[in-house]
Amino acid sequence: MIVERSGIMTWRRDGSIGILAIDNPTQNRIPAPDFAEHDRLLEWIGPADLRGIIVTGNGKHFSAGADIDKLRVAARDPEGLAASLERGKRLLDLLENLEIPSIAAIRGACFGGGLEIALACHIRVCGHNALFAFPEANLGILPGLAGTVRLPRRIGPGRSLEMFLGGDTLDAERAMAIGLADHIVPPGDIFDYSMQLMKKMVDERPLKLVKSIVRAVKKSMTAHPDEAMREETRIFCDLARDISPGR
Repeated sequence: MIVERSGIMTWRRDGSIGILAIDNPTQNRIPAPDFAEHDRLLEWIGPADLRGIIVTGNGKHFSAGADIDKLRVAARDPEGLAASLERGKRLLDLLENLEIPSIAAIRGACFGGGLEIALACHIRVCGHNALFAFPEANLGILPGLAGTVRLPRRIGPGRSLEMFLGGDTLDAERAMAIGLADHIVPPGDIFDYSMQLMKKMVDERPLKLVKSIVRAVKKSMTAHPDEAMREETRIFCDLARDISPGR
Protein backbone atom coordinates (compact mmCIF):
# COMPACT_ATOMS: atom_id res chain seq x y z
CA MET A 1 0.00 0.00 0.00
CA ILE A 2 1.51 3.32 -1.10
CA VAL A 3 1.85 5.96 1.64
CA GLU A 4 2.42 9.58 0.59
CA ARG A 5 3.30 12.54 2.80
CA SER A 6 2.75 16.30 2.83
CA GLY A 7 3.72 18.28 5.92
CA ILE A 8 2.58 16.26 8.93
CA MET A 9 -0.11 14.42 6.95
CA THR A 10 0.13 11.01 5.30
CA TRP A 11 -2.21 9.57 2.70
CA ARG A 12 -3.00 6.05 1.60
CA ARG A 13 -5.94 4.30 -0.03
CA ASP A 14 -7.80 1.15 0.88
CA GLY A 15 -9.68 0.52 -2.32
CA SER A 16 -12.11 3.40 -2.80
CA ILE A 17 -11.58 4.75 0.75
CA GLY A 18 -8.83 7.29 1.47
CA ILE A 19 -7.04 7.41 4.82
CA LEU A 20 -5.62 10.79 5.84
CA ALA A 21 -3.48 10.56 8.97
CA ILE A 22 -1.81 13.12 11.22
CA ASP A 23 1.71 11.76 11.72
CA ASN A 24 3.93 13.87 14.00
CA PRO A 25 5.04 11.72 16.96
CA THR A 26 4.46 11.53 19.78
CA GLN A 27 1.32 13.61 20.25
CA ASN A 28 0.69 14.61 16.62
CA ARG A 29 1.17 18.27 17.45
CA ILE A 30 0.47 20.75 14.66
CA PRO A 31 3.61 22.84 14.00
CA ALA A 32 1.87 25.43 11.81
CA PRO A 33 -1.72 26.20 10.78
CA ASP A 34 -0.92 25.27 7.17
CA PHE A 35 -0.06 21.70 8.11
CA ALA A 36 -0.08 20.31 4.55
CA GLU A 37 0.24 21.56 0.97
CA HIS A 38 -3.12 22.65 -0.46
CA ASP A 39 -2.47 21.29 -3.95
CA ARG A 40 -1.22 17.96 -2.59
CA LEU A 41 -4.30 17.52 -0.40
CA LEU A 42 -6.51 18.42 -3.35
CA GLU A 43 -4.67 15.84 -5.46
CA TRP A 44 -5.26 13.17 -2.81
CA ILE A 45 -8.96 13.77 -2.22
CA GLY A 46 -9.84 14.65 -5.80
CA PRO A 47 -9.95 11.32 -7.73
CA ALA A 48 -13.37 10.60 -9.21
CA ASP A 49 -13.46 7.02 -7.91
CA LEU A 50 -12.92 7.99 -4.27
CA ARG A 51 -15.99 7.15 -2.15
CA GLY A 52 -15.04 8.31 1.35
CA ILE A 53 -12.25 9.56 3.59
CA ILE A 54 -11.22 8.57 7.10
CA VAL A 55 -9.12 11.13 9.01
CA THR A 56 -7.13 9.77 11.94
CA GLY A 57 -3.97 10.23 13.97
CA ASN A 58 -1.10 7.75 13.91
CA GLY A 59 -0.14 6.44 17.34
CA LYS A 60 -1.93 7.01 20.65
CA HIS A 61 -3.48 10.41 19.88
CA PHE A 62 -5.52 12.09 17.18
CA SER A 63 -3.74 15.40 17.86
CA ALA A 64 -2.84 17.31 21.01
CA GLY A 65 -3.15 20.58 19.09
CA ALA A 66 -0.68 23.30 18.20
CA ASP A 67 3.02 23.19 18.99
CA ILE A 68 2.97 26.14 21.39
CA ASP A 69 6.69 26.90 21.15
CA LYS A 70 6.46 27.18 17.36
CA LEU A 71 3.28 29.24 17.67
CA ARG A 72 5.04 31.76 19.94
CA VAL A 73 7.80 32.14 17.36
CA ALA A 74 5.28 32.51 14.52
CA ALA A 75 3.39 35.20 16.48
CA ARG A 76 6.40 37.52 16.12
CA ASP A 77 5.34 37.93 12.48
CA PRO A 78 1.59 38.75 12.62
CA GLU A 79 1.19 39.06 8.85
CA GLY A 80 2.92 35.75 8.24
CA LEU A 81 0.85 34.07 10.94
CA ALA A 82 -2.38 35.44 9.47
CA ALA A 83 -1.44 34.10 6.03
CA SER A 84 -0.62 30.71 7.54
CA LEU A 85 -4.00 30.63 9.32
CA GLU A 86 -5.83 31.44 6.09
CA ARG A 87 -3.98 28.63 4.28
CA GLY A 88 -4.87 26.26 7.10
CA LYS A 89 -8.52 27.25 6.90
CA ARG A 90 -8.53 26.53 3.17
CA LEU A 91 -7.19 23.05 3.91
CA LEU A 92 -10.07 22.36 6.29
CA ASP A 93 -12.52 23.86 3.80
CA LEU A 94 -11.39 21.18 1.33
CA LEU A 95 -12.39 18.51 3.85
CA GLU A 96 -15.65 20.13 4.86
CA ASN A 97 -16.74 20.72 1.26
CA LEU A 98 -16.17 17.15 0.10
CA GLU A 99 -19.09 15.59 -1.77
CA ILE A 100 -18.23 12.21 -0.27
CA PRO A 101 -18.53 11.26 3.42
CA SER A 102 -15.66 11.89 5.83
CA ILE A 103 -15.16 10.31 9.25
CA ALA A 104 -12.75 11.43 11.97
CA ALA A 105 -11.49 8.34 13.84
CA ILE A 106 -10.37 9.73 17.19
CA ARG A 107 -8.29 8.16 19.93
CA GLY A 108 -6.57 9.87 22.84
CA ALA A 109 -6.17 13.64 22.79
CA CYS A 110 -8.17 15.73 20.32
CA PHE A 111 -7.31 19.27 21.35
CA GLY A 112 -7.24 22.71 19.75
CA GLY A 113 -6.23 22.53 16.11
CA GLY A 114 -6.67 18.77 16.16
CA LEU A 115 -10.30 19.20 17.19
CA GLU A 116 -10.72 21.79 14.43
CA ILE A 117 -9.57 19.16 11.92
CA ALA A 118 -12.06 16.66 13.38
CA LEU A 119 -14.87 19.23 13.18
CA ALA A 120 -14.27 19.62 9.44
CA CYS A 121 -15.33 15.98 9.03
CA HIS A 122 -18.95 14.88 8.71
CA ILE A 123 -18.87 12.20 11.43
CA ARG A 124 -16.73 11.69 14.55
CA VAL A 125 -16.05 8.19 15.90
CA CYS A 126 -14.10 8.15 19.15
CA GLY A 127 -12.69 5.64 21.60
CA HIS A 128 -13.66 5.45 25.26
CA ASN A 129 -10.26 7.03 26.01
CA ALA A 130 -10.77 10.08 23.77
CA LEU A 131 -10.47 13.55 25.29
CA PHE A 132 -11.68 16.78 23.70
CA ALA A 133 -10.75 20.38 24.52
CA PHE A 134 -10.20 23.87 23.20
CA PRO A 135 -7.49 25.04 25.64
CA GLU A 136 -6.58 28.20 23.72
CA ALA A 137 -8.15 30.60 26.24
CA ASN A 138 -5.69 29.30 28.84
CA LEU A 139 -2.97 30.78 26.63
CA GLY A 140 -4.82 34.04 25.97
CA ILE A 141 -5.91 33.20 22.42
CA LEU A 142 -8.87 31.50 20.70
CA PRO A 143 -9.18 28.75 18.08
CA GLY A 144 -7.78 29.96 14.77
CA LEU A 145 -8.80 27.33 12.19
CA ALA A 146 -12.54 28.13 12.11
CA GLY A 147 -13.27 26.36 15.39
CA THR A 148 -15.41 29.31 16.49
CA VAL A 149 -17.48 28.78 13.33
CA ARG A 150 -17.80 25.00 13.18
CA LEU A 151 -18.25 24.15 16.87
CA PRO A 152 -21.35 26.36 17.43
CA ARG A 153 -22.95 24.83 14.34
CA ARG A 154 -22.39 21.44 15.91
CA ILE A 155 -23.26 21.93 19.60
CA GLY A 156 -24.78 25.41 19.79
CA PRO A 157 -23.35 28.78 20.94
CA GLY A 158 -23.84 28.29 24.69
CA ARG A 159 -21.98 25.01 25.01
CA SER A 160 -19.35 26.32 22.60
CA LEU A 161 -18.69 29.32 24.85
CA GLU A 162 -18.30 26.93 27.79
CA MET A 163 -15.67 24.99 25.87
CA PHE A 164 -13.86 28.05 24.54
CA LEU A 165 -13.82 30.12 27.75
CA GLY A 166 -13.77 27.29 30.27
CA GLY A 167 -10.94 25.45 28.58
CA ASP A 168 -12.23 22.24 30.16
CA THR A 169 -11.43 18.77 28.88
CA LEU A 170 -14.41 16.59 27.93
CA ASP A 171 -14.36 12.82 28.02
CA ALA A 172 -15.96 10.71 25.32
CA GLU A 173 -19.26 10.30 27.16
CA ARG A 174 -19.69 14.05 27.66
CA ALA A 175 -18.70 14.72 24.04
CA MET A 176 -21.33 12.23 22.94
CA ALA A 177 -23.97 13.76 25.23
CA ILE A 178 -23.58 17.25 23.75
CA GLY A 179 -23.37 16.08 20.14
CA LEU A 180 -19.65 16.63 19.59
CA ALA A 181 -19.04 12.91 19.07
CA ASP A 182 -21.31 10.59 17.06
CA HIS A 183 -20.10 7.13 18.11
CA ILE A 184 -18.10 5.70 21.04
CA VAL A 185 -16.31 2.38 20.60
CA PRO A 186 -13.47 0.49 22.36
CA PRO A 187 -10.13 2.21 21.57
CA GLY A 188 -8.81 -0.80 19.68
CA ASP A 189 -11.83 -0.86 17.39
CA ILE A 190 -11.91 2.80 16.31
CA PHE A 191 -10.40 2.44 12.86
CA ASP A 192 -12.16 -0.82 11.96
CA TYR A 193 -15.51 0.57 13.14
CA SER A 194 -14.96 3.74 11.10
CA MET A 195 -14.08 1.70 8.02
CA GLN A 196 -17.13 -0.55 8.44
CA LEU A 197 -19.37 2.49 8.91
CA MET A 198 -17.94 4.11 5.80
CA LYS A 199 -18.38 0.98 3.71
CA LYS A 200 -21.96 0.60 4.95
CA MET A 201 -22.70 4.11 3.70
CA VAL A 202 -20.97 3.98 0.32
CA ASP A 203 -20.12 0.47 -0.91
CA GLU A 204 -23.55 -0.61 -2.16
CA ARG A 205 -24.64 2.83 -3.35
CA PRO A 206 -24.07 4.43 -6.76
CA LEU A 207 -21.45 7.14 -6.36
CA LYS A 208 -23.86 9.66 -7.90
CA LEU A 209 -26.34 8.92 -5.10
CA VAL A 210 -23.67 9.24 -2.39
CA LYS A 211 -22.54 12.61 -3.70
CA SER A 212 -26.10 13.84 -4.19
CA ILE A 213 -27.08 13.08 -0.60
CA VAL A 214 -23.92 14.67 0.79
CA ARG A 215 -24.54 17.73 -1.39
CA ALA A 216 -28.14 18.05 -0.19
CA VAL A 217 -27.15 17.81 3.48
CA LYS A 218 -24.36 20.33 2.98
CA LYS A 219 -26.82 22.72 1.31
CA SER A 220 -29.14 22.42 4.29
CA MET A 221 -26.35 23.66 6.55
CA THR A 222 -25.18 26.59 4.45
CA ALA A 223 -28.18 27.97 2.57
CA HIS A 224 -31.53 29.52 3.44
CA PRO A 225 -34.10 26.74 4.05
CA ASP A 226 -36.09 27.73 0.96
CA GLU A 227 -33.00 27.44 -1.23
CA ALA A 228 -32.01 24.14 0.41
CA MET A 229 -35.48 22.70 -0.25
CA ARG A 230 -35.36 23.79 -3.89
CA GLU A 231 -31.99 22.06 -4.21
CA GLU A 232 -33.45 18.93 -2.61
CA THR A 233 -36.25 18.93 -5.19
CA ARG A 234 -33.80 19.39 -8.05
CA ILE A 235 -31.58 16.54 -6.83
CA PHE A 236 -34.58 14.27 -6.21
CA CYS A 237 -35.88 14.75 -9.73
CA ASP A 238 -32.42 14.19 -11.20
CA LEU A 239 -32.04 10.91 -9.31
CA ALA A 240 -35.61 9.84 -10.09
CA ARG A 241 -34.85 9.97 -13.81
CA ASP A 242 -32.32 7.19 -13.27
CA ILE A 243 -34.96 4.84 -11.80
CA SER A 244 -37.79 5.67 -14.20
CA PRO A 245 -39.00 2.90 -16.59
CA GLY A 246 -37.09 2.59 -19.80
CA ARG A 247 -33.84 4.06 -18.52
